[in-house]
Amino acid sequence: MTAASDMTYFPSADGDLAYHEAGSGDLVVLVHSGFVDHRVYDAVIPALARTHRIVAPDVRGHGASANATRPFRWADDLAALLRHLDAGPAVLVGVSMGGLIVSDTLLEHPELVRAAVVAGASTGEFEDTDPWHRAIQAEIARCLAAGDLEGWLKVFLSFVPGPHRTLDEVDQDIPRRLSEMALNTLSKHTPGEKDWLVRVTDTWSRVPKIDVPVLTVNGALDTADVIAAGRRLADTVRDGRSVLMEGTAHYPMMEKPEEFTAVVTDFLRGL
Repeated sequence: MTAASDMTYFPSADGDLAYHEAGSGDLVVLVHSGFVDHRVYDAVIPALARTHRIVAPDVRGHGASANATRPFRWADDLAALLRHLDAGPAVLVGVSMGGLIVSDTLLEHPELVRAAVVAGASTGEFEDTDPWHRAIQAEIARCLAAGDLEGWLKVFLSFVPGPHRTLDEVDQDIPRRLSEMALNTLSKHTPGEKDWLVRVTDTWSRVPKIDVPVLTVNGALDTADVIAAGRRLADTVRDGRSVLMEGTAHYPMMEKPEEFTAVVTDFLRGL
């Protein structure tokens, strides 16, 4: 995993934000999922860095990046990083919460984006009807409010197998690594602290205006709502396509890193 010495920091309007960098060439930015940090991409960064400049940030409030002390939007943080890097429009790759951040950035800062990969996500106005997913989200909120880290971690890890498997059916190194990252992020916060995040709204009405190539990727073992939302995003943008990866759920870059890398690399070759 990435050592602290391998991180670079840049000053934002509200504290320093961290990112890991590798390789050279056209810029590809990897945005991680919620509660963890850039290390969810550890298994794919070396391969992608052979042909591209890879930047993997820790999103505000996660990993080595500063917490918020005032209202903010993750899309604006990502835009600030892209302007700091001054490397021209970038290809953005995001998984889960990271995919939401990528789609928000497409809408709010289109001039900074050359193309995008959105995995396990669509826009922030996701319509969640799946009982399994809604129960998990409710339990996560309850545990966080109560400061019950053990209960929170148990339910958080349910996303690894998804609704169709048990945790025992996946490589146990994945929940171990996710637990390490998540507990590190949670240690930065306190129960009941103010949520400064400002959500991006009016998304689906603007999605048809996105005119750069967009690839959506979903694990076939994820929830039906997540898969359908990804396909909707691909079908609604002007240049979209979708891929369904078998044998994985919400963390394809960790469960199927070689296949995930191949999917992203094939997309990059076509740009």
